[in-house]
Amino acid sequence: MPKIPVLSLLFRACVPALAALLTVTSLPSTARAVPAGRLPEGFVELADVDPTIVQEIRYATVHNFTGHRVDGYLRPRCVLTRPAAEALHQVQRRLRPAGYTLKVYDCYRPQRAVNDFVAWAKDLDDVRMKGEFYPRVDKSRLFEDGYIAAKSGHSRGSTMDLTVVRRPAHPTRPYVPGEPLVPCYAPKTQRFPDNSVDMGTGYDCFDTLAHTLDPRVTGRQRANRLLLKSAMERAGFVNLAEEWWHYTLRNEPFPDTYFDFPVS
Repeated sequence: MPKIPVLSLLFRACVPALAALLTVTSLPSTARAVPAGRLPEGFVELADVDPTIVQEIRYATVHNFTGHRVDGYLRPRCVLTRPAAEALHQVQRRLRPAGYTLKVYDCYRPQRAVNDFVAWAKDLDDVRMKGEFYPRVDKSRLFEDGYIAAKSGHSRGSTMDLTVVRRPAHPTRPYVPGEPLVPCYAPKTQRFPDNSVDMGTGYDCFDTLAHTLDPRVTGRQRANRLLLKSAMERAGFVNLAEEWWHYTLRNEPFPDTYFDFPVS
């Protein structure tokens, strides 16, 4: 039997280890792995910090602009960094005596969910939810117009989508797949029912009317947006001007890290 050179044996032994190393380093440098079922250090469940804040996590359901349950949302719960959750608790403490409560639609968002959005946006034939969420926007323009992007501040854990609800908060009825869709900018009495105060559009409305300070939004609708905006800013949050529901903690603890653990 021919002898195999020692160097050859060493090379063969190193190949698996080298391949494993390359697999790890080829991942995004900002991604962080955590054991299944556990939260990374610095993250908490919002319900553990403030159980009075209403949660209606839309991406854990089919009632969202994709029409399917989004990848990474195994359970409908809000996860945030601890500083963001504690700051949100302070907002809630100020709103409750005035007869309001916060309601979150989305909190931490795994990178895999963002990837799911990107894949959906590239499928121009899937327009099943267009009638509600983006009736005036051609799906081919979602990237160009900034509605879909490859990265989201939600994946850093200190951004949330939320609204204000009058107390007592009666649950929003479930969405029935296939039911007639009404544009998200229609009058509140016509669009999909939401226990939120009237903000002028529904949540995740891909339309310029959703811009927080759009001059066409006046009266009670504008006052409701400003109620949320002032309360959030007082607690250290910054609004995204294009979305009345979108806020990020100004001093977020992970400003350059995009996480990808599932909401489970």
